[in-house]
Amino acid sequence: MSFSFFKASRPKTPQEVVKAMKDSLVALDTKTVVEVKALEKAMEEVEKNFVSLRCMLCGDGEVEPNTDQVSQLALEVCKEDVLALMIHKLPNLGWEARKDLVHCWSILLKQKVDSRYCSVEYIENHFEFLDFLVVCYDNKEIALNCGLMLRECIKFPTLAKYILESASFELFFKFVELPNFDVASDAFSTFKDLLTKHGTVVAEYLTAHYDEFFDQYEKLLTSSNYVTRRQSLKLLSEFLLEPPSSHIMKRYIQEVRYLKVMMTLLKDSSKNIQISAFHIFKVFVANPNKPREVKVILAKNHGKLLELLHNLSAGKGAEDEQFEEEKELIIKEIDRLSRLSNPDH
Repeated sequence: MSFSFFKASRPKTPQEVVKAMKDSLVALDTKTVVEVKALEKAMEEVEKNFVSLRCMLCGDGEVEPNTDQVSQLALEVCKEDVLALMIHKLPNLGWEARKDLVHCWSILLKQKVDSRYCSVEYIENHFEFLDFLVVCYDNKEIALNCGLMLRECIKFPTLAKYILESASFELFFKFVELPNFDVASDAFSTFKDLLTKHGTVVAEYLTAHYDEFFDQYEKLLTSSNYVTRRQSLKLLSEFLLEPPSSHIMKRYIQEVRYLKVMMTLLKDSSKNIQISAFHIFKVFVANPNKPREVKVILAKNHGKLLELLHNLSAGKGAEDEQFEEEKELIIKEIDRLSRLSNPDH
């Protein structure tokens, strides 16, 4: 007896998977979204197609993905503008479909075809997609999905460079202080990646936009929000102390206004913030080419500074020993400056 009618249907080709994905995303048009039943049906199709796309990209747990098919998929999603649809239809998708979309996005961006990242090249030709993803932090329903997608993009220097130099980058100074803690934390993770992943790109950006960037950054360091102060201070150490940014650091430690910010943070009620502030403050003090204004401020405030520093302790262990050594050197230097400005004392 023949059971041929039970035979599994022929597996879809990459072209068919992408076409089905495209058709189902296009079907999520304005008319469908307002019609409840039509929307449910369209959503089911999208979710089903994302599962097919994900299985072809990652395998299904039993069968490994076919590398030729994955390469073909990467080419097809670009050729058929499915990457654009993924971004623009994201706000219309349900939770499960968004999760699959982010997973597929991550794999597609990393996929090389003939030594080229075709999805990255596609985005390089449509930089406006990155602006769209940044602005999505204002929509808390999809903010975390967009954050994950952005951080995948930022792994590539050309995409990170575009965001840094775009008008939308300035929005991060607002997003990291949003009232929704999860969204603000995610925005800070993306902000941090932008400022730390590609040292040379960051150094070029800071050189060209020094004043406007540090004007805005000062607001984060002096924020009334403890988490913002702590995170932005820690991040400042990370990108300022990177070798490609050494000339930026030299410029930063010449400025009295930023010395005053660090001195204020040394008095913060949080010990963590005091310790982080010390690690930047010490660079101002140890600078062999301190401008006169910096020397004057340090000498004038030496009493309060020495009291603060004597009470500052990092904790226990090897790190504490190094901290105490550095602290002693800084105390000696402030003392020296004070004596130079008041030779009679």
